Amino acid sequence: MINQIALITILTDDVPRLAAFYREVLHFEVKQDLGGFVEFHHNGVRFALCARSILHEASGHASYTETHRGQCFELAFPCREPAEVDRLYAEIVARGAAPVHAPADMPWGQRTAMFADPDGNIHELFADLPGLPGVSIGDAAP
Repeated sequence: MINQIALITILTDDVPRLAAFYREVLHFEVKQDLGGFVEFHHNGVRFALCARSILHEASGHASYTETHRGQCFELAFPCREPAEVDRLYAEIVARGAAPVHAPADMPWGQRTAMFADPDGNIHELFADLPGLPGVSIGDAAP
């Protein structure tokens, strides 16, 4: 095994609805749409959506049929500056994302905002605050 994450796949019971959100609200461009599996163009790690039923059929593992509960992951989208967090949060919410936490300065040196997709997965926008330590966009890239 190569010690590297090559693909992140969000599992869902409604691929078309979630694909529309990532396409229309977050402006991801579809690379391949196979109905129950949609992959988006993305620099770095591959990013896709897949129907839980497909992985249940492929693996036979019952956990793919269990009701999703709680947060298991977060996608964090870097912004170039704190003002961009505010602007993008307002735009994303206006396009249909569910607001979770309005932009705010965090004690770890970043401005963050949180929103949810139609399945309730919470994601974050973030930018380093000037003069405070934080993870720079360059550090976050593979």
